Amino acid sequence: NLDVLTETASSNRIALYAPFLSLIFYNISFYLQYLAQWPDLFCVQMSTQDRLMGYVMGKAEGTGKNWHGHVTAITVAPEYRRLGLADGMMNLLEEVSENTYNGWFVDLYVRASNAVAIGMYRKFGYSVYRRVRNYYSGATNEDAYDMRKPLPRDKKKETIRDNGENVYVNPEDLDSWR
Repeated sequence: NLDVLTETASSNRIALYAPFLSLIFYNISFYLQYLAQWPDLFCVQMSTQDRLMGYVMGKAEGTGKNWHGHVTAITVAPEYRRLGLADGMMNLLEEVSENTYNGWFVDLYVRASNAVAIGMYRKFGYSVYRRVRNYYSGATNEDAYDMRKPLPRDKKKETIRDNGENVYVNPEDLDSWR
């Protein structure tokens, strides 16, 4: 995931400014590219006081039965969490992935250690498809779960699997469907 809000914040100061910290890690052109290419997979939630409550950004990618919507980032500011905003934004991205892009599934990557986020995604109907070794780099490399939710087009549920936590791949194997 790209946004510090979806990770564990180490201090209240970071949490306070977290909605804007992602711009430090990825320059504005990255976000503008997504907005220009997939505007219908980009949603911002603002409060009545014009405060940023959260956003989701995604893209459509893949080929054949791997054609899917991808959640690049989903973020809800701390003071607006547990209000159902993430659920609503994920539903929107899933609906667009299904109805506009005719995708087979929606996927996302999450740190394997982020139990809170994994629990939330499971509640939304996602399951672990595979574990990506050393997906996140930094002081310590960390694995990611590739979590997926099948869309109605996948009537036979061919794009998901049981026990995905036990299916290991390397980052260089991720684009093998292209």
